[in-house]
Amino acid sequence: MEQTIEYRIVNDEELPPIVISMNGDNLPKIVLNQHHKIWLSLHRKVIAGGAQGLFDQIDKLLTAHLEEVFAIEQMDGEYGA
Repeated sequence: MEQTIEYRIVNDEELPPIVISMNGDNLPKIVLNQHHKIWLSLHRKVIAGGAQGLFDQIDKLLTAHLEEVFAIEQMDGEYGA
């Protein structure tokens, strides 16, 4: 099942250039703040190129969490050796 990312464009001097959060359906939402459009323009390739790095960091975070949960379950005897 393909999930789409919701994108919003705002103009708010209080918000950072990019915000990644979730919408009302708990799906990813990305807000681009056009108040920072010069900065976004200058760094657009770096930001887009960082997608793989972002994935790698999320993957490391979640793998560590799963390893921790699995170790706890092993200690609790939920998984046989």
